[in-house]
Amino acid sequence: MKIATFNVNGINGRLPILLRWLKESKPNIVCLQELKAPQDKFPEEAIEKAGYHAIWYGQPRWNGVAILSRGAEPVETARALPGDPKDDQSRYIEAAIDGILVACLYLPNGNPAPGPKFDYKLKWFERLTAHAKDLLESGAPVVLAGDFNVMPTELDVYAPERWEDDALFRPEVREAFANLRDQGWTDAIRKLHPKERIYTFWKYWRNAFQRDAGLRIDHFLLSPALAKRLKAAGVDRDARSWEKSSDHAPVWIQLKD
Repeated sequence: MKIATFNVNGINGRLPILLRWLKESKPNIVCLQELKAPQDKFPEEAIEKAGYHAIWYGQPRWNGVAILSRGAEPVETARALPGDPKDDQSRYIEAAIDGILVACLYLPNGNPAPGPKFDYKLKWFERLTAHAKDLLESGAPVVLAGDFNVMPTELDVYAPERWEDDALFRPEVREAFANLRDQGWTDAIRKLHPKERIYTFWKYWRNAFQRDAGLRIDHFLLSPALAKRLKAAGVDRDARSWEKSSDHAPVWIQLKD
């Protein structure tokens, strides 16, 4: 089984990119972030023609998450992260698919830091950590996938000294990620590529992609049951080089059946 995560940075504007990648990569399950589309503007028909069922949680202009599945239909289990009923940002969706619980998330950016946006990010991380603990304790095979907006270590950023005060790399955020992971989750990329410099995001300016000045901010965290099945993991870098592509590249894992 192949599971992927892809911050599409606008699903309608980059629909040709998404459809091309789906056709070439053929993942079984896909988590999408930054749809930047209201609920009624999700391109459901095009996704269905590509062979995928879909559930999504849209929002005008910003945010938005979706889960696609080729084969078994996703059974939605959550449409928002628990812990704050007043939080109306579309950043989390969860579904049961073919025996796996798939959590698709888009963690807040948090800049500028310090400030209200950074505080919201840390609180969101706390809520995610609490919910993730409940998911782990359920004993179900679970994957947390998406854009976490954090570089966990210096290996995950091209120039660490330039990012020390950024909300994606501040010590509080890295500590929050470590606390989440240390509940018992496996960072899939680092499990199979412990010392390799791997990036999933490159800014549009200053030829960042050409210079490979990137960040690893899109992650897969696997529960113990799924970590045992992990066979391969990687990044589809070529998709980032396509014309009018997202500034993120798709990230994927392969699980033993």
